[in-house]
Amino acid sequence: MPTIFIIILNYNGKDTLLSCLASIYQSTYPSFEVVVVDNGSRDGSLELAKTQFSRAHFIKNSTNTGFASGNNLGIRFALEKFTDYILVLNNDAYLKKDTLSKLVTLAQSHPVPAIINPLILDRDEKTIWFAGGVIEWLKMKNVHLTELTSNNPYQTEYCTGCAMFVSKEIFKKIGLFDERYFLYYEDSDFSVRAKKAGFDLLICPTATVTHLEQSNTATELKTYWLVLSGLLFFSLHADFFQKLYLLPYLQLRKLKNTLDLNFKPSPLASQVQQAYRDFRKIKAS
Repeated sequence: MPTIFIIILNYNGKDTLLSCLASIYQSTYPSFEVVVVDNGSRDGSLELAKTQFSRAHFIKNSTNTGFASGNNLGIRFALEKFTDYILVLNNDAYLKKDTLSKLVTLAQSHPVPAIINPLILDRDEKTIWFAGGVIEWLKMKNVHLTELTSNNPYQTEYCTGCAMFVSKEIFKKIGLFDERYFLYYEDSDFSVRAKKAGFDLLICPTATVTHLEQSNTATELKTYWLVLSGLLFFSLHADFFQKLYLLPYLQLRKLKNTLDLNFKPSPLASQVQQAYRDFRKIKAS
């Protein structure tokens, strides 16, 4: 029976981590291990998890190193233990009892190794949070689909890192998450790299996960990372003709940001400006 290592990145997840772990250990699929990577939490969530779920493996960072770097610690650990599959799971996402079984069944029956997302539901367990993704190259943004395309497994343009089920062969061929991304777009980057390498990106609509999205509102920090990571993603993966279009498009966006700062200054506009500045440093490094 294939082994699954479930990697949970935790950062101050006191309100959600224990429920996430409880849902995993109720799974009907028996062959799995859990790795909790803690990114410098200060709310006691790591200590509570250690007390209540001693079966899990725990890795502690002294600081918050970001989504890509933190998950990569757990992924390396799992690959060293010769896992067959890895499920990268948010600490605010909960599995159904049969989710692991359905993901393994699809992965085993599919003709090529794949990255697979279950159908991800919002906290009401009725509204769809993610049923696939579309990359809008000319608008420099990624869009969640919130309606099913089919009741059977189907292709998607990118997979979300909220609940990303990955065959070990993919990591071995393309590497891990790109640690230049601190937050956002690292899952899209990984998806595009996998697709270019000949692997599939799939949605498994019969497997479900509930996600208690913690960052629905636009904050200064969220805006900063979305802009910075988006700039990095599209600079790396847009093709030649898309880049010809994006060069003037990006200049117009920068002009709008300048006008916002001059005529209706706000913390959000300041963070956008800082993201543009920091992106120049990333490109130069």
